[in-house]
Amino acid sequence: MQSTTGFNQPTRTIQIVSYMLAGAALFLILGLRLLPVLLAGLLVYELVHTVSPLLGRRLAGARARMLVVAFLGVLVVGLLILLTLAAISFVRNEIGNPEELWQNHLMPLVDRARQQLPAALVGSLPDSVDELRVMAVELTHKHALSLQHIGKETARTFVHILIGLVLGAIVALSRARPAHQVGPLAAALGQRSQRLAEAFHNIVFAQIKISVINTVFTAIFLFGALPLFGIHVPLSKTLVVLTFIVGLLPVVGNLLSNTAVTIAALSVSLGVGIAALCFLVLIHKLEYFLNARIVGTQIHARAWELLIAMVVMEAVFGLSGVIAAPIYYAYLKSELESEKLI
Repeated sequence: MQSTTGFNQPTRTIQIVSYMLAGAALFLILGLRLLPVLLAGLLVYELVHTVSPLLGRRLAGARARMLVVAFLGVLVVGLLILLTLAAISFVRNEIGNPEELWQNHLMPLVDRARQQLPAALVGSLPDSVDELRVMAVELTHKHALSLQHIGKETARTFVHILIGLVLGAIVALSRARPAHQVGPLAAALGQRSQRLAEAFHNIVFAQIKISVINTVFTAIFLFGALPLFGIHVPLSKTLVVLTFIVGLLPVVGNLLSNTAVTIAALSVSLGVGIAALCFLVLIHKLEYFLNARIVGTQIHARAWELLIAMVVMEAVFGLSGVIAAPIYYAYLKSELESEKLI
Protein backbone atom coordinates (compact mmCIF):
# COMPACT_ATOMS: atom_id res chain seq x y z
CA MET A 1 0.00 0.00 0.00
CA GLN A 2 1.42 3.37 -0.99
CA SER A 3 1.59 6.39 1.28
CA THR A 4 -0.08 9.70 0.51
CA THR A 5 3.14 11.02 -0.98
CA GLY A 6 3.11 8.35 -3.67
CA PHE A 7 6.05 6.35 -2.25
CA ASN A 8 5.88 3.01 -0.48
CA GLN A 9 7.81 2.90 2.79
CA PRO A 10 11.01 1.19 1.50
CA THR A 11 11.19 3.55 -1.47
CA ARG A 12 10.64 6.55 0.81
CA THR A 13 13.41 5.37 3.12
CA ILE A 14 15.78 5.02 0.17
CA GLN A 15 14.91 8.56 -0.95
CA ILE A 16 15.63 9.94 2.51
CA VAL A 17 18.95 8.08 2.68
CA SER A 18 19.93 9.43 -0.74
CA TYR A 19 19.14 12.99 0.42
CA MET A 20 21.27 12.51 3.53
CA LEU A 21 24.19 11.10 1.54
CA ALA A 22 23.97 13.89 -1.03
CA GLY A 23 23.88 16.54 1.70
CA ALA A 24 26.85 14.98 3.48
CA ALA A 25 28.81 14.80 0.22
CA LEU A 26 28.14 18.46 -0.60
CA PHE A 27 29.17 19.46 2.93
CA LEU A 28 32.38 17.39 2.77
CA ILE A 29 33.28 18.85 -0.63
CA LEU A 30 33.45 22.29 0.98
CA GLY A 31 34.96 21.06 4.24
CA LEU A 32 37.75 19.16 2.46
CA ARG A 33 38.30 22.04 -0.03
CA LEU A 34 37.37 19.92 -3.04
CA LEU A 35 35.09 22.49 -4.67
CA PRO A 36 37.45 23.03 -7.68
CA VAL A 37 37.23 19.30 -8.45
CA LEU A 38 33.41 19.40 -8.35
CA LEU A 39 33.08 22.54 -10.48
CA ALA A 40 35.61 21.43 -13.09
CA GLY A 41 34.00 18.01 -13.34
CA LEU A 42 30.50 19.45 -13.67
CA LEU A 43 31.70 21.90 -16.33
CA VAL A 44 33.17 19.18 -18.54
CA TYR A 45 30.20 16.90 -17.93
CA GLU A 46 27.69 19.57 -18.97
CA LEU A 47 29.71 20.72 -21.98
CA VAL A 48 30.05 17.16 -23.25
CA HIS A 49 26.36 16.37 -22.76
CA THR A 50 25.33 19.65 -24.36
CA VAL A 51 27.28 18.92 -27.55
CA SER A 52 27.17 15.11 -27.80
CA PRO A 53 23.41 14.81 -28.66
CA LEU A 54 23.98 16.96 -31.75
CA LEU A 55 26.56 14.49 -33.07
CA GLY A 56 25.03 11.37 -31.57
CA ARG A 57 21.92 11.68 -33.72
CA ARG A 58 24.05 11.36 -36.85
CA LEU A 59 25.77 8.18 -35.67
CA ALA A 60 24.11 4.83 -35.24
CA GLY A 61 24.85 2.47 -32.39
CA ALA A 62 25.83 2.87 -28.75
CA ARG A 63 29.55 2.28 -29.49
CA ALA A 64 29.63 5.17 -31.96
CA ARG A 65 27.99 7.49 -29.45
CA MET A 66 30.49 6.43 -26.79
CA LEU A 67 33.35 7.28 -29.14
CA VAL A 68 31.79 10.69 -29.77
CA VAL A 69 31.51 11.38 -26.04
CA ALA A 70 35.11 10.22 -25.45
CA PHE A 71 36.39 12.46 -28.25
CA LEU A 72 34.41 15.43 -26.99
CA GLY A 73 35.63 14.85 -23.44
CA VAL A 74 39.26 14.93 -24.51
CA LEU A 75 38.60 17.95 -26.74
CA VAL A 76 36.80 19.92 -24.02
CA VAL A 77 39.48 19.19 -21.42
CA GLY A 78 42.22 20.23 -23.84
CA LEU A 79 40.43 23.43 -24.83
CA LEU A 80 39.78 24.43 -21.22
CA ILE A 81 43.44 23.93 -20.33
CA LEU A 82 44.56 25.92 -23.38
CA LEU A 83 42.12 28.74 -22.56
CA THR A 84 43.43 28.90 -19.00
CA LEU A 85 47.05 29.06 -20.16
CA ALA A 86 46.15 31.64 -22.82
CA ALA A 87 44.42 33.85 -20.22
CA ILE A 88 47.47 33.68 -17.93
CA SER A 89 49.78 34.53 -20.83
CA PHE A 90 47.53 37.41 -21.92
CA VAL A 91 47.52 38.99 -18.47
CA ARG A 92 51.31 38.68 -18.17
CA ASN A 93 51.81 40.27 -21.59
CA GLU A 94 49.36 43.05 -20.78
CA ILE A 95 51.15 43.89 -17.53
CA GLY A 96 54.49 43.68 -19.32
CA ASN A 97 57.82 44.44 -17.70
CA PRO A 98 57.51 44.78 -13.89
CA GLU A 99 59.61 47.94 -14.06
CA GLU A 100 57.11 49.46 -16.49
CA LEU A 101 54.28 48.39 -14.20
CA TRP A 102 55.85 50.32 -11.32
CA GLN A 103 56.70 53.37 -13.42
CA ASN A 104 53.77 53.66 -15.83
CA HIS A 105 50.82 52.33 -13.87
CA LEU A 106 51.28 52.18 -10.10
CA MET A 107 53.17 55.44 -9.59
CA PRO A 108 50.71 57.56 -11.62
CA LEU A 109 47.95 56.11 -9.45
CA VAL A 110 49.84 57.19 -6.33
CA ASP A 111 50.45 60.66 -7.79
CA ARG A 112 46.75 61.11 -8.51
CA ALA A 113 45.94 59.98 -4.99
CA ARG A 114 48.38 62.54 -3.57
CA GLN A 115 46.54 65.28 -5.44
CA GLN A 116 43.07 64.18 -4.42
CA LEU A 117 43.38 62.80 -0.88
CA PRO A 118 43.43 64.89 2.32
CA ALA A 119 46.85 66.12 3.48
CA ALA A 120 46.72 63.88 6.55
CA LEU A 121 46.78 60.79 4.34
CA VAL A 122 49.28 62.00 1.75
CA GLY A 123 52.25 61.62 4.09
CA SER A 124 51.84 57.83 4.16
CA LEU A 125 52.13 57.56 0.37
CA PRO A 126 55.48 56.91 -1.36
CA ASP A 127 57.27 59.79 -3.10
CA SER A 128 59.00 57.78 -5.84
CA VAL A 129 59.07 54.47 -7.64
CA ASP A 130 62.03 53.34 -5.51
CA GLU A 131 60.15 54.06 -2.29
CA LEU A 132 57.08 52.26 -3.67
CA ARG A 133 59.24 49.27 -4.53
CA VAL A 134 60.81 49.27 -1.06
CA MET A 135 57.36 49.31 0.54
CA ALA A 136 56.32 46.36 -1.62
CA VAL A 137 59.46 44.40 -0.70
CA GLU A 138 58.91 45.09 3.00
CA LEU A 139 55.33 43.88 2.74
CA THR A 140 56.53 40.78 0.88
CA HIS A 141 59.07 39.93 3.61
CA LYS A 142 56.54 40.65 6.34
CA HIS A 143 53.98 38.30 4.84
CA ALA A 144 56.40 35.75 3.34
CA LEU A 145 54.75 32.80 5.05
CA SER A 146 51.32 33.90 3.90
CA LEU A 147 52.55 34.30 0.33
CA GLN A 148 54.11 30.82 0.41
CA HIS A 149 50.82 29.43 1.65
CA ILE A 150 48.96 31.22 -1.16
CA GLY A 151 51.41 29.78 -3.71
CA LYS A 152 50.90 26.25 -2.40
CA GLU A 153 47.12 26.69 -2.39
CA THR A 154 47.21 27.98 -5.96
CA ALA A 155 49.21 24.96 -7.14
CA ARG A 156 46.91 22.64 -5.21
CA THR A 157 43.81 24.23 -6.72
CA PHE A 158 45.26 23.94 -10.24
CA VAL A 159 45.92 20.21 -9.71
CA HIS A 160 42.39 19.74 -8.36
CA ILE A 161 40.96 21.47 -11.42
CA LEU A 162 42.90 19.16 -13.74
CA ILE A 163 41.66 16.13 -11.80
CA GLY A 164 38.10 17.44 -11.97
CA LEU A 165 38.33 17.97 -15.73
CA VAL A 166 39.44 14.39 -16.25
CA LEU A 167 36.83 13.00 -13.84
CA GLY A 168 34.08 14.97 -15.59
CA ALA A 169 35.08 13.48 -18.93
CA ILE A 170 35.18 9.96 -17.45
CA VAL A 171 31.74 10.34 -15.85
CA ALA A 172 30.30 11.71 -19.08
CA LEU A 173 31.70 8.69 -20.91
CA SER A 174 30.29 6.23 -18.37
CA ARG A 175 26.85 7.86 -18.62
CA ALA A 176 26.93 7.29 -22.39
CA ARG A 177 27.02 3.54 -21.95
CA PRO A 178 23.82 1.49 -22.41
CA ALA A 179 21.50 1.56 -19.42
CA HIS A 180 21.73 -1.40 -17.08
CA GLN A 181 20.02 -2.52 -13.92
CA VAL A 182 21.15 -0.71 -10.79
CA GLY A 183 20.08 -0.92 -7.20
CA PRO A 184 17.40 1.43 -5.86
CA LEU A 185 19.87 3.46 -3.76
CA ALA A 186 22.23 3.88 -6.71
CA ALA A 187 19.29 5.01 -8.84
CA ALA A 188 18.24 7.55 -6.19
CA LEU A 189 21.79 8.87 -5.88
CA GLY A 190 21.96 9.12 -9.65
CA GLN A 191 18.85 11.30 -9.55
CA ARG A 192 20.47 13.55 -6.90
CA SER A 193 23.57 13.87 -9.07
CA GLN A 194 21.52 14.67 -12.16
CA ARG A 195 19.66 17.45 -10.36
CA LEU A 196 22.94 18.87 -9.09
CA ALA A 197 24.25 18.89 -12.66
CA GLU A 198 21.07 20.63 -13.83
CA ALA A 199 21.43 23.24 -11.08
CA PHE A 200 25.03 23.84 -12.14
CA HIS A 201 23.94 24.15 -15.77
CA ASN A 202 21.17 26.61 -14.95
CA ILE A 203 23.35 28.83 -12.76
CA VAL A 204 26.63 28.78 -14.68
CA PHE A 205 25.30 29.10 -18.22
CA ALA A 206 22.88 31.84 -17.16
CA GLN A 207 25.70 33.66 -15.37
CA ILE A 208 27.89 33.37 -18.46
CA LYS A 209 25.25 35.29 -20.41
CA ILE A 210 25.20 38.02 -17.76
CA SER A 211 29.00 38.18 -17.63
CA VAL A 212 29.23 38.49 -21.42
CA ILE A 213 26.75 41.39 -21.39
CA ASN A 214 28.67 43.13 -18.60
CA THR A 215 31.98 42.57 -20.42
CA VAL A 216 30.62 43.96 -23.69
CA PHE A 217 29.38 47.15 -22.01
CA THR A 218 32.66 47.57 -20.13
CA ALA A 219 34.65 47.12 -23.35
CA ILE A 220 32.46 49.70 -25.12
CA PHE A 221 33.12 52.14 -22.28
CA LEU A 222 36.90 51.55 -22.11
CA PHE A 223 37.63 51.17 -25.84
CA GLY A 224 34.81 53.22 -27.37
CA ALA A 225 33.42 55.98 -25.17
CA LEU A 226 36.55 57.14 -23.32
CA PRO A 227 38.90 57.20 -26.38
CA LEU A 228 36.45 59.59 -28.09
CA PHE A 229 37.55 62.15 -25.48
CA GLY A 230 41.22 61.20 -25.76
CA ILE A 231 41.16 59.21 -22.50
CA HIS A 232 42.93 55.85 -22.24
CA VAL A 233 42.61 53.86 -19.02
CA PRO A 234 45.69 51.75 -18.16
CA LEU A 235 45.42 47.95 -18.29
CA SER A 236 42.13 48.18 -20.19
CA LYS A 237 42.51 44.76 -21.83
CA THR A 238 43.27 43.11 -18.51
CA LEU A 239 40.25 44.85 -16.96
CA VAL A 240 37.97 43.50 -19.69
CA VAL A 241 39.26 39.94 -19.14
CA LEU A 242 38.93 40.38 -15.37
CA THR A 243 35.37 41.67 -15.82
CA PHE A 244 34.38 38.49 -17.65
CA ILE A 245 36.08 36.14 -15.16
CA VAL A 246 34.78 37.70 -11.93
CA GLY A 247 31.43 38.32 -13.64
CA LEU A 248 30.86 34.57 -13.44
CA LEU A 249 30.21 35.11 -9.72
CA PRO A 250 26.56 36.12 -9.23
CA VAL A 251 25.91 39.51 -7.59
CA VAL A 252 29.39 40.10 -6.08
CA GLY A 253 31.27 39.58 -9.35
CA ASN A 254 29.82 42.75 -10.81
CA LEU A 255 30.87 44.72 -7.72
CA LEU A 256 34.44 43.40 -7.92
CA SER A 257 34.84 44.27 -11.60
CA ASN A 258 33.29 47.71 -11.08
CA THR A 259 35.75 48.43 -8.27
CA ALA A 260 38.74 47.43 -10.40
CA VAL A 261 37.63 49.58 -13.35
CA THR A 262 36.92 52.58 -11.10
CA ILE A 263 40.35 52.38 -9.43
CA ALA A 264 42.05 52.20 -12.83
CA ALA A 265 40.01 55.18 -14.04
CA LEU A 266 41.01 57.15 -10.94
CA SER A 267 44.65 56.75 -11.99
CA VAL A 268 43.82 58.97 -14.98
CA SER A 269 41.91 61.65 -13.08
CA LEU A 270 39.22 62.13 -10.49
CA GLY A 271 36.73 63.14 -13.20
CA VAL A 272 37.35 59.98 -15.21
CA GLY A 273 36.98 57.92 -12.05
CA ILE A 274 33.62 59.53 -11.27
CA ALA A 275 32.48 59.05 -14.89
CA ALA A 276 33.48 55.38 -14.75
CA LEU A 277 31.67 54.89 -11.46
CA CYS A 278 28.47 56.53 -12.79
CA PHE A 279 28.58 54.45 -15.98
CA LEU A 280 29.14 51.23 -14.07
CA VAL A 281 26.33 52.02 -11.63
CA LEU A 282 23.96 52.36 -14.60
CA ILE A 283 25.22 49.04 -15.98
CA HIS A 284 24.76 47.50 -12.54
CA LYS A 285 21.13 48.65 -12.46
CA LEU A 286 20.57 47.16 -15.91
CA GLU A 287 22.21 43.90 -14.85
CA TYR A 288 20.05 43.70 -11.75
CA PHE A 289 17.00 43.28 -13.98
CA LEU A 290 18.91 40.97 -16.35
CA ASN A 291 20.00 38.86 -13.40
CA ALA A 292 16.44 38.61 -12.14
CA ARG A 293 15.22 37.67 -15.61
CA ILE A 294 17.98 35.27 -16.72
CA VAL A 295 18.89 33.56 -13.44
CA GLY A 296 15.45 33.94 -11.91
CA THR A 297 13.74 32.22 -14.81
CA GLN A 298 16.24 29.37 -14.64
CA ILE A 299 15.94 28.52 -10.92
CA HIS A 300 12.92 30.66 -9.91
CA ALA A 301 15.05 32.72 -7.51
CA ARG A 302 15.48 36.44 -7.06
CA ALA A 303 18.79 38.24 -6.66
CA TRP A 304 18.22 38.81 -2.93
CA GLU A 305 17.71 35.09 -2.38
CA LEU A 306 21.08 34.32 -3.97
CA LEU A 307 22.72 37.11 -1.99
CA ILE A 308 21.42 35.74 1.32
CA ALA A 309 22.63 32.26 0.40
CA MET A 310 26.06 33.66 -0.50
CA VAL A 311 26.34 35.63 2.77
CA VAL A 312 25.43 32.60 4.89
CA MET A 313 27.75 30.25 2.96
CA GLU A 314 30.60 32.77 3.16
CA ALA A 315 30.21 32.96 6.93
CA VAL A 316 30.48 29.18 7.20
CA PHE A 317 32.93 28.23 4.43
CA GLY A 318 34.63 31.47 3.34
CA LEU A 319 35.31 32.20 -0.32
CA SER A 320 34.47 28.64 -1.37
CA GLY A 321 31.04 29.13 0.16
CA VAL A 322 30.48 32.28 -1.90
CA ILE A 323 31.27 30.40 -5.12
CA ALA A 324 29.26 27.31 -4.23
CA ALA A 325 26.22 29.10 -2.76
CA PRO A 326 24.27 29.79 -6.01
CA ILE A 327 24.73 26.21 -7.23
CA TYR A 328 23.90 24.65 -3.87
CA TYR A 329 20.88 26.93 -3.47
CA ALA A 330 19.60 26.09 -6.96
CA TYR A 331 20.04 22.38 -6.23
CA LEU A 332 18.25 22.65 -2.87
CA LYS A 333 15.39 24.52 -4.46
CA SER A 334 15.02 21.94 -7.24
CA GLU A 335 14.84 19.12 -4.67
CA LEU A 336 12.25 21.00 -2.58
CA GLU A 337 10.17 21.67 -5.70
CA SER A 338 10.33 18.01 -6.70
CA GLU A 339 8.90 17.12 -3.28
CA LYS A 340 6.24 19.84 -3.71
CA LEU A 341 7.41 21.53 -0.50
CA ILE A 342 7.67 24.98 -2.09
